Amino acid sequence: MSSRPLPQDPIVRALVAQARQAQLTRRGLLAGAGAGASALALAACSTGGGQARPSAAADVSDTDKTLNWANWAAYIDEDDDGNYPTLVRFTEETGIEVNYDVAVDDNNTYYGKVKDQLALGQDIGADTVCLTDWMVSRWIRLGYTQELDHGNIPNIANLAPALANPSFDEGRAHSLPWQGGFAGICWNTEKVPGGLETVEDLWNSELKGRVGVLSEMRDTMGLIMLQNGVDISSPDWGDAEFDAAIEVLDEQVANGQIRNIKGNSYLEDLKSEDTLAAICWSGDITVLNAEAGDKWQFAIPTAGGTLWNDNFLIPIGSPRKTNAETLINYYYEPEVAAEVAAWVNYITPVVGAQEAAVAIDPELAENQLIFPNEETLSNAFIFRALDGAEEQKYQTQFQQILLGS
Repeated sequence: MSSRPLPQDPIVRALVAQARQAQLTRRGLLAGAGAGASALALAACSTGGGQARPSAAADVSDTDKTLNWANWAAYIDEDDDGNYPTLVRFTEETGIEVNYDVAVDDNNTYYGKVKDQLALGQDIGADTVCLTDWMVSRWIRLGYTQELDHGNIPNIANLAPALANPSFDEGRAHSLPWQGGFAGICWNTEKVPGGLETVEDLWNSELKGRVGVLSEMRDTMGLIMLQNGVDISSPDWGDAEFDAAIEVLDEQVANGQIRNIKGNSYLEDLKSEDTLAAICWSGDITVLNAEAGDKWQFAIPTAGGTLWNDNFLIPIGSPRKTNAETLINYYYEPEVAAEVAAWVNYITPVVGAQEAAVAIDPELAENQLIFPNEETLSNAFIFRALDGAEEQKYQTQFQQILLGS
């Protein structure tokens, strides 16, 4: 771990701690797990040890002015007609046509779909994809990403300095941050007028069968562990603390309190009112309110929420690397970053975006979901880095419950 001091800027000080922690190592799969869940967890976490590292695809960007971008739902600005205004302008400025593909529901399921192609150096149908730090660490370690040409990304100068040298990607040779955010709790204000303050409030009897939680293990388990009094960013917790939280999750699934464990598709359950409350991601609820009526509320639980960061990667088999770098450079313009942040309500890594946000809406620059201050960040925690054995064990335990839900 780097010995560099944390920066003074509270927005990036907390995020850089996550970046410093993300490097993972591989261990064998722990014995004793159920066969079905073990196979799923192993597939998600396998590093393909012993395989030759794939070679980067030839770049045809000079003759092919197209680009495929895989991303999460509700993660870019969108107008009432379903267009993406910043992408429309990007195409007008560069001539590069972008196919924006909402293909990522959670990190593990996306990786499970493409890992075999990545191992062979094949095109996975995405020229850039945005994934969370811990998964980015895996891709880089396995040689599944192409090295960025910073000469094609001069706006890298606008990257928050504290995010420039994470332990999993020193100098940002293979990745650049897209957005960061919080995991917390949300509820339908019409159906739950009294609101929620804690994770334990999700287990209230009046919400039985109407609660959703995320299939991202670090967010769901992180919030439950925080509720149990565990500092998830500390190296001082281990199996006992995780097992206690797993027991809580298992009980709430088994007794029917939790209806679904999902990735980004949890938003559809909130819209349909299959679920009335959930563990959720911060910016999603702002987008949900804009799309489907202003009746959902997000909060960081009193015991704390999780803090995370997603990053651009260029997969090893992408044949349009320069086009992808041109796109990344565009989104590091402060005015563009501010426009995206105004819509998605996530934390932008671009220096100057807060000042640019003032021109859009002065209140936007004070939004704690986009530009959090010290007080907000004091109640947000980064799930500590796991070694390979822990990753396998904890993911397997979590997947057993997911499969049974």
